[in-house]
Amino acid sequence: MLKDVTIGQFFPGNSIIHRLDPRFKIVITLIFIVMLFMGSRFACLAIGALYTFLAIMLSGIPFKMFLKSVKPLLPFLIITALINLFLVGTGDVLWSWRFLKITTGGVNLSVFMLARIVLLIMGSSLLTYTTSPITLTDAIERLLSPLKKLRFPVHELAMMMSIALRFIPTLIEETDKIISAQKARGAEIDSGSFTTRAKNLVSILVPLFVSSFRRADELATAMECRCYNGGEGRTRLRQLRSARKDYIALAVTVFFLAGVIAADKLLPF
Repeated sequence: MLKDVTIGQFFPGNSIIHRLDPRFKIVITLIFIVMLFMGSRFACLAIGALYTFLAIMLSGIPFKMFLKSVKPLLPFLIITALINLFLVGTGDVLWSWRFLKITTGGVNLSVFMLARIVLLIMGSSLLTYTTSPITLTDAIERLLSPLKKLRFPVHELAMMMSIALRFIPTLIEETDKIISAQKARGAEIDSGSFTTRAKNLVSILVPLFVSSFRRADELATAMECRCYNGGEGRTRLRQLRSARKDYIALAVTVFFLAGVIAADKLLPF
């Protein structure tokens, strides 16, 4: 399961999505999230799905990588679907047993919410899949630069977000190594009752926290040795410059958002 977690990973490439200005990609991702939650009809969701799959095709990243981003969240998705399935009582009753019942309204809402969350995960993953952590840090800092006038620590915030994203794959790999080491010592991680497995997690969490604090201390020492003192007076190797393709991508996203709004207002389904 841990090997399927792809959050924070960057897949180098030369697709049109990779070459977009990261500032525009962040804005486009925010518009995409609004697009998914703006409409309440299946037609709106179909437009969002079309936009998502077109972006995935243009990114050149294998579709299975996006399925991997959904797999770790399957328990959450199942729980969400069951809650909507049994707690929504609108529409015709399809099945009932004592106080439990399944209605057409519950089925529709369950499918709708499940598809919306899956599209949200897959579409949002494009941002980190096609943008390196360093470039993403620069983009966040540039977008939040007006807040510097209010003495808001923009650079520090962007740096913390970048480091957090960068260390997610590292911590996942470290967790996998710790689990393998504990199993080699005879620890029963995947067997036994729920209480037993919960207690066995201590043998994983303690070394993981120790390793995380050690890595943070090493990173702080390395930054101090390199005379890192924040964003004051710092220069960048790569300057962010917008191009025509960035404005076209933004216009296409706004067009799809307008389509969702129109479908929600005009279509009956």
